[in-house]
Amino acid sequence: MRRISLSVSDADEGERLDRFIAARGGVSRGLARRALERGGVFLDGHRCKIAARALRPGQSVVVNVEEEPGPPPVPLGRERLLLRDHVFVAIDKPTGVPAQATRATDRGTVAELVAALIGAPVTVIHRLDLETSGVMVLGRTKAAAAALSEAFRTSAVEKTYLALCARAPDPPAGRVDAPLGADPARPGARAVRPQGDPAASRYRTLAARAAALVEVQPETGRTHQVRVHLAHLGAPVLGDRRYRGPATVEGLTVPRLMLHAWRLTLPHPTTGERVTIEAPVPADMAALRAALVGA
Repeated sequence: MRRISLSVSDADEGERLDRFIAARGGVSRGLARRALERGGVFLDGHRCKIAARALRPGQSVVVNVEEEPGPPPVPLGRERLLLRDHVFVAIDKPTGVPAQATRATDRGTVAELVAALIGAPVTVIHRLDLETSGVMVLGRTKAAAAALSEAFRTSAVEKTYLALCARAPDPPAGRVDAPLGADPARPGARAVRPQGDPAASRYRTLAARAAALVEVQPETGRTHQVRVHLAHLGAPVLGDRRYRGPATVEGLTVPRLMLHAWRLTLPHPTTGERVTIEAPVPADMAALRAALVGA
């Protein structure tokens, strides 16, 4: 992604936003309009999609341009709907679908696709990384969204992930309590840092051969927590380029990050009854697991 930061001068007063971006940003008018349509333009820090918006001196414009835009959003099939009732839904998020809007676009998000699937607006409660597949829950009412958010905040939700790792962690089972903070050497990455946010995960190795199948239950919900903790234990997730996960194993190509949010157990937002939701392991991950682990 390329970011263009611009300031509106006195000479630009009254200029249309799309024309201003094209002229001052050195891009085509068509690219400027596509960035606006996709939600990649921020005017004074707020996302703006109005091409004809008249500008005032002193305003700031940030344009986030996708160098290689991905394919258009693909509608979620009904088979991805794991649970649906009057207050919340749970889906099996495919890999490659953003949990929420990015700086470059607000299109094709989980909320947008689920709303189209069920014909009603929904609220995202928690996030999964772009390449991570598996269970996500979304609220259908304000009260349910608030109750679910509180359950995640207070660790009343039990989360279980499956990861294909380069090797078994050392030791093969246990609990890792390692605070996480921003990695000063790599923007956007996290690292184990003594002064970071508290982060703990329980884990166990289910099987190991040329790779290892590891079950992880994070007790906290830090960004990239499962990935960083596994790498910290000497077992980076296959396909995790950010945290040095191998892209090939025994001549086999790892197509993506091999991390799956397999199961969630949480209190129902209205009854309080514990509900367990599982998402089947994706076909590409199951095939690689069979070839490398045999489990």
